[in-house]
Amino acid sequence: MKVESYFQKDYETSRSVFRNHLDKVRAIWPEAYLKTDYIGNEEEDNTIDIIRADATWDKEKIVLLSSGEHGIEGYAGAACIHIFVEEYMQQINPETTGICLVHAINPWGMRNFRRVTENNVDLNRNYIEEEGPLPVDVNKKYEKEKEIFLPNGKIKDITAEQSRLFKKLTKALAKEGYANMKHAKSMGQYEFERGVYYGGQGLEESAQHVRALQKNLLSQYKQIVHMDWHTALGPSNELTMVVPPEEEQDMEEIQSRYPLKNILKFSNKKVIGDSNQHFFTLQKKKYPDTKLFSALFEFGTFGDDKKAELRELMTIILENQLYWEGTEKESYRNFILSEFREMFYPDDQVWRCDVTKEARKAFKVVLKAEEVLAS
Repeated sequence: MKVESYFQKDYETSRSVFRNHLDKVRAIWPEAYLKTDYIGNEEEDNTIDIIRADATWDKEKIVLLSSGEHGIEGYAGAACIHIFVEEYMQQINPETTGICLVHAINPWGMRNFRRVTENNVDLNRNYIEEEGPLPVDVNKKYEKEKEIFLPNGKIKDITAEQSRLFKKLTKALAKEGYANMKHAKSMGQYEFERGVYYGGQGLEESAQHVRALQKNLLSQYKQIVHMDWHTALGPSNELTMVVPPEEEQDMEEIQSRYPLKNILKFSNKKVIGDSNQHFFTLQKKKYPDTKLFSALFEFGTFGDDKKAELRELMTIILENQLYWEGTEKESYRNFILSEFREMFYPDDQVWRCDVTKEARKAFKVVLKAEEVLAS
């Protein structure tokens, strides 16, 4: 298939393409079904769509592919799921292995080309393990620099706003250091509802559905292989596998088992409320006999040097400010949204071609290592 056929222009088209995968899945798993969960008002027609095909004889393994936790990133994720359906699921033994494909965990964000939910929540900071209210004052470094991360009024002059942000960021970097500023943005925060990287004040509806799915799969299968698709992080046009700290294998073992070029293992001091972390926590507490592989797969866009990270941070902050406060000129709006798209869903043939190549590598490496593909 042509590369562009995997990448859709809007949420509804992507969802329609995804739902049409069901017929191909049923050719291998005749009892496969489509489950649709409305998120928010049904009138808005935002849905999490799941194609579930359980093993037909013995529930030994299941492959879980999820996309769109960060809305706009779901387009590349849907492309990867499409590739899996076209090229890899035929190599799976349906008697012992099932598949579970998830489209648009954050459908509102995907529809509106935003990263967050309609409540401005970064879903991947919303999976707090304990029940009850989410934490508030966990990110003191963020709070110290909150003037950078919170919207600063209507954008009247994009050049002046970029200059203001750049000065504040470079000043904060000089004062706090690169590591502390990186920590402030990556950890997530639960205090400022209009700020970037907001984790929410309670479990989002989407997170509740994902938690229920995680529990259901852990309770039924002996082994789960979970690949969660994202964009932006890592070297430009390359794939980075991001492993949560709960993964028991050390980095040397991980790199030997999964020979991919770029692999990161996050510290739990850097991130809170991550969905993959929750998956592992649930497995260890209640389903210790179930084997779990769960990792993020990120397709890099801007790059991974400090200059790129500064550009990413400015892009996130300006898009958030635009959403809350607006701008006086349409040209400013178009510039900010264009930069945001470049960060999370570039309309670039080379990048999209590289995504398909890198996705294929990841499927081959991970599914082979987990002994999912027929030899």
